[in-house]
Amino acid sequence: MIPYAATGALVALLIAPPHPVAETALRQESAALADAAHGFAAQQPHFQWQGRIERGKTIEVRGGNGSIRAERASGDAVEVTAVKRARRSDPESVTIEVVPHGDGVTICAVYPSRRASSPNECQPGGGSSNVRNNDVVVEFRVRVPEGVRLVAGSVNGEIEVRDLASEAVLSTVNGSVDVSTTGLARASTVNGSIKAVLGRADWTGDLEFTTVNGSITVEMPQGLGAELEATTVNGHISSDFPLTVSGRLSPRRLQGTIGDGGRRLRLATVNGAIRLRRGAPGA
Repeated sequence: MIPYAATGALVALLIAPPHPVAETALRQESAALADAAHGFAAQQPHFQWQGRIERGKTIEVRGGNGSIRAERASGDAVEVTAVKRARRSDPESVTIEVVPHGDGVTICAVYPSRRASSPNECQPGGGSSNVRNNDVVVEFRVRVPEGVRLVAGSVNGEIEVRDLASEAVLSTVNGSVDVSTTGLARASTVNGSIKAVLGRADWTGDLEFTTVNGSITVEMPQGLGAELEATTVNGHISSDFPLTVSGRLSPRRLQGTIGDGGRRLRLATVNGAIRLRRGAPGA
């Protein structure tokens, strides 16, 4: 096996045309959610919470149907608001719970459960959340002070995080994830694309961005050192960073060392392109 250096042009792996994905149902569902959320900005929130959370601790927001949007706060208090809407279901059937704990605060949209023996719960780090047969949309807006970690999770809804100054861990099932932060970020979805701009590259453990049906674009700062693992089935892979690759290039998998290597960076999709971008100097 002969190692060699490869730039973005050389590691662009052109594969078969993207396999058609069954998008009709998702588009219909997205349209329904968009209709239900229309007018969010003009409507008074149904829920408001404000409080101080220590630097290094976490504000966690978990929804079911609906988007989560977050931005950097101008002060030192976390602010969370939410609006509820529905076509058929009763908005009052969905409650919003606040759970303080040792690592911060968790706020959840709790939907009614169809089975009394398995109620939906608001718990730090997760808890059960079944939104079946309930079309109540809860749209969250979050303002996060510098240094406060954001964890956000939804089921049917996109997650958008802008100009954060801390770590973000984001996940949804049906929806895209779009994040920019001066810190670190991790993101996952199933049906949706991921766009991420990170200001730091000093993570511990693995840094992962994963989806099934969607593209992945990640921008990392200059001077990145990582062991890259990128996989796709229907799409292409490209990198702005020079790579040292050992062994044969696979049309579905790219492994290589960026810079001094060390930390593992994993980018994985099935139907979509993967792009690793290098941030501008001083960005």
